[in-house]
Amino acid sequence: MARIKLSDTIYTIIVLLLGILLLIWAIIAYFALLLNLLNVTSLFVNFSTIILLMFLIILIIRYFLLLWASYRQHRESLVIDSQLTEDFTPTVSILVPAHNEGQGIEAAIQSLLEIHYPQLEIVVINDGSTDDTLTRAVKWAGTYRNATVKVVDTKENIGKAEALNLGIKNSSGEIVVCMDGDSRLESDSIIRGVVHFKDPKVAAVAGNVKIINRINLITKLQALEYIEGLNLVRRAQGYYQCVNIIPGPMGFFRRTALEEVGGYESDTYAEDCDLTVKMLSYGMEINYEPGAVSWTEAPESIVGLITQRYRWTRGILQAVRKHQHSLLHFRKSGFINSIVLWYMIFESVIWPFLNIFGNIFFLFVAFWYGAINLLILWWMILTLLDTIAALHTVSMEEEELELVLYAIPYRLFFILAIDVAKLLSTFEEILGIRMSWGRIERKGRTARTEKP
Repeated sequence: MARIKLSDTIYTIIVLLLGILLLIWAIIAYFALLLNLLNVTSLFVNFSTIILLMFLIILIIRYFLLLWASYRQHRESLVIDSQLTEDFTPTVSILVPAHNEGQGIEAAIQSLLEIHYPQLEIVVINDGSTDDTLTRAVKWAGTYRNATVKVVDTKENIGKAEALNLGIKNSSGEIVVCMDGDSRLESDSIIRGVVHFKDPKVAAVAGNVKIINRINLITKLQALEYIEGLNLVRRAQGYYQCVNIIPGPMGFFRRTALEEVGGYESDTYAEDCDLTVKMLSYGMEINYEPGAVSWTEAPESIVGLITQRYRWTRGILQAVRKHQHSLLHFRKSGFINSIVLWYMIFESVIWPFLNIFGNIFFLFVAFWYGAINLLILWWMILTLLDTIAALHTVSMEEEELELVLYAIPYRLFFILAIDVAKLLSTFEEILGIRMSWGRIERKGRTARTEKP
């Protein structure tokens, strides 16, 4: 597959030209909307249009801030890459919680043994599996060239959060790396993530999660979403050392920081988000390392995708509610960390609501008042924003060029479906409706066979 690798000069010119194009397009759209308003006397239509115009302006500002900050982080990461040595190699423990991961647990352990790092401690926590996970994992227990593998059995299912806490207690590394049982780490991921801990102020580092199973439209759209929608934000937040979610498939933690905040808690649907928000509320610095890559398996059906996003959204809202004191009390968490928490509310609640409302509103205006050009302009502006962000992130990640083309279906229906799931899960969280945990059906795909 074709990949983008641009020089800094060409890259800067492209982003600048696209930015100018976007501004011109936004101005044209603004005046087109105003001209249409002159022909409509409905107070609801006029008021709604003004609200959505303000929302659009906020989105444009958001995208430009993310593009700028993420590019600055990208430049910093290139400097870090040039300074990678084995002079700084603190002890590292990799924790692998596994519940019914028999299909892929051996491949996961084998991939960890291929990691380039002087000495690793690999702790597999069998979380009450009812399949052959424990039997398969125990076969790999022992001492290897640069690693030791131990297996801890919980006897019964205690949940990922408690399984990770058990792993922390049964490990000794100065740096604790948490991953999912179905994830596959790149061989240089550990050395790239660990280098950030040279700075004693850094408490944790988020890794770069990518999709392995790019086999259909749903998973390819998720591959774009991870690169554009998730990693773009993490890059920008990483520039300010305030990443708000350390992903489950790859997270680095200073052991002393974990001990200070009390480790993981199991009272939310997103223990990874909860731990990260808790660290931010303590005023800790959290970086992002794009070179620490973890390949993970995404839902291959729309039902699996929606189920996953239901849980993510409710988990985020639960974490923010738990630590709501940090939204206004800046003294302990710090001003930037508090702003990041407010941003989580914007992305989880406000943005999905306005995006859904905008689509419904412009469909209504198109069919009731015949102003179909408003609907087209709305979709085209948002699609252009997504395309710019996709080109920006795909070039930084040196990813597949074809992913940029998916920006069109990404905007037309994928994001809308995700936002509907977010909005419904928000209502359920407000109403206190219980939700089953849900589980993605794994196919056992590995980076060796599915990596692009």
